[in-house]
Amino acid sequence: MLFQITDVGSALTAQTVTTVLEDCGDDPSLTCEKVLEWTGNSVLARAAQWFVEIPLVILLALLAAWIANWLVRRAITKMARRVRTTGREVRSNLPRSVLSRGEPSKRADARANAIESVLRSVASITIYSVAVLVALGQVGINLGPLVAGAGIAGVALGFGAQSLVKDFIAGLFVVIEDQYGVGDIIDLSESVGTGPSGVVERVTLRSTRLRDVSGTVWHVPNGEILAVGNKSQDWARALIDIAVAYETDLERAKEVIRDTAEAMAADEDWLDQMREPEVWGVEALAADGVTIRLVVKTEPAQQFAVERELRQRLKDAFDAEGIEIPFPQRTVWFRQEPSAS
Repeated sequence: MLFQITDVGSALTAQTVTTVLEDCGDDPSLTCEKVLEWTGNSVLARAAQWFVEIPLVILLALLAAWIANWLVRRAITKMARRVRTTGREVRSNLPRSVLSRGEPSKRADARANAIESVLRSVASITIYSVAVLVALGQVGINLGPLVAGAGIAGVALGFGAQSLVKDFIAGLFVVIEDQYGVGDIIDLSESVGTGPSGVVERVTLRSTRLRDVSGTVWHVPNGEILAVGNKSQDWARALIDIAVAYETDLERAKEVIRDTAEAMAADEDWLDQMREPEVWGVEALAADGVTIRLVVKTEPAQQFAVERELRQRLKDAFDAEGIEIPFPQRTVWFRQEPSAS
């Protein structure tokens, strides 16, 4: 008797499973099973699955994506705010000569904006892509071929736009590592052959725009920049080589150079732009005279103005002290042909 009841129960269970598979498909959902169990109506069960469960799951997936995107973007905004705050702390320690140009402010803001924009875009695309895949899976679309096709399209796009991708990746590292920024004086001659050097006016993930001394604006793709010389980051150095005649008393010449540079460093007009000068001594024994090197540590981007003013003051000081500045001399012989008799 027990075996008969067991057989009947197994038959009913098998029949129920077969009915569920026929009415709700090979992968029946919980909603379809329960509605079919409660009502015994396959049409109502399928309608409940398509018009209640699937839209609800899609809605929950999109809601979860929206919440996750909001949280991630909020965290990225806070990180960018810390970058700006760090920039303000750095700017508070800079001299007035640098602060008056507003360059550190532009630099920190541009860096924070670029990082924030890239990270927010990447986060949003990733989160909503996952949500869309979940929604498509709920509708019953086979995601295998779709993902494979997207991968092939991504590879093709990557090969076709590899220079553009290279520019964007290089630009991202320029911004993150703070290699240079708006207001910096950079030299690209080592990267782009006889490339430009000038003041950076704009830095984007795609390219760098700078203006050279003649006023020409250059647009350089970031992917082409292999090495960059920054002449105005943190501090700079004015380097002047002064030539004197071989007959000159070198110790006296070095003393005049040092006194002239120190007097300029104590001048109110130059007090915030240069620091204590150093006379390094004899740099070269040239054909026309002895070269003495003077170096002065300056504030960023101020080395050129300091060099020009120092040269003028040194010329005046040498004239006053009677120190000769040598210059190339050439003796020319005129040969006269004997007149024909």
